[in-house]
Amino acid sequence: MERELTAAEWADAELIWHYHHLGHDLLPCSAALVLGGNDILVASYAAELYHRGLFPMMVITGATSPATEHLYPRGEAVHFMEIALQLDVPAEAILVEPNARNTGQNFTFSRQVFEHAGITPTSLLLIAMPYMERRAYATCLKQWPEVEPRCSSAPVTLREYVTMMGSAVEVVEMMVGDLQRIIEYPQLGFAIGQNVPQVVLAAFNRLLARGFTRLLR
Repeated sequence: MERELTAAEWADAELIWHYHHLGHDLLPCSAALVLGGNDILVASYAAELYHRGLFPMMVITGATSPATEHLYPRGEAVHFMEIALQLDVPAEAILVEPNARNTGQNFTFSRQVFEHAGITPTSLLLIAMPYMERRAYATCLKQWPEVEPRCSSAPVTLREYVTMMGSAVEVVEMMVGDLQRIIEYPQLGFAIGQNVPQVVLAAFNRLLARGFTRLLR
């Protein structure tokens, strides 16, 4: 049985959760990039934003990873596409990028998909898991600097998200892993740098000391 988070761990997780959110206003963009993962809510939220008229075309990107191959054996992008179609997004509004296995590839491969379709977006709505907004944004600015990115994720609280995903420990591990990448990936050339406030960095280090290290690179 999974252990429960302490009050202090919840408090540190909340700090990191809010840091990962950028709070961008939802404005119309020339296209959307829907980032695959283990959270199917991303696909339904993308469909909702399409029906709200925020973009005319989306690329759904993602192959599989060790965390998703049992969930989406045909690939994240294919399964997300099927959800979008079930939610009445027309097939002609969806392009699929089925090969990306990391966030950098999500952008470089999706850019190629747009180019092959004759589409040159100037603004891009990045639709991602809630804890991935900031890393998606930083990666886009590095890998595709010609577009103006905005980020959005399903409007849920951390506790609601934990209930949906089924494991508080796993959600915290994912958030900690993404924060490590935000800190380290600029030096590797994968993303632009992001300011990490000291209070967030302190929460990160406390959670590392508490053992939330499984998804570190």
